[in-house]
Amino acid sequence: MRLGLAYLVCFFSFVWLSECAPPTCYSRALGLSKEVMTLLDKIHTYHRTKTCAEILPTIFIDVHNSCITTKLRDFLYVVLNHPNPFCRERPRMVLLKRKIQNLYNIITRICYRDLVFFTDDCEGIDTGHSRPYYAEDRLQLLQEER
Repeated sequence: MRLGLAYLVCFFSFVWLSECAPPTCYSRALGLSKEVMTLLDKIHTYHRTKTCAEILPTIFIDVHNSCITTKLRDFLYVVLNHPNPFCRERPRMVLLKRKIQNLYNIITRICYRDLVFFTDDCEGIDTGHSRPYYAEDRLQLLQEER
């Protein structure tokens, strides 16, 4: 009897800890973009990969920006064709390559037309500072107020 009760408690604790809904394309793209940004931060600060990060372009991943596909493609090209073979074999650089390939595939193939791009500020991906985007109706309201 006690063994059955222990199994029942164990089963319900696993059910309670598990997520009820599967991840969507949007949530996977957001999560993977955060993972890539934290990994890039580690690569830039870790003493063994700091020299490898000097050649990497600056990127601030925003999945709501329509320029993300071209910037990710260019970034992936730099990571794949790193001039230093030592850097290409570093575990964190290999992990970065895999994550960026996965994110690029999710955005361009798997979630194609599921993601909504709110802006097309390519400079925002390079600098991390995006300009506010006003839609036509908002711009019309601003002009009418004047």
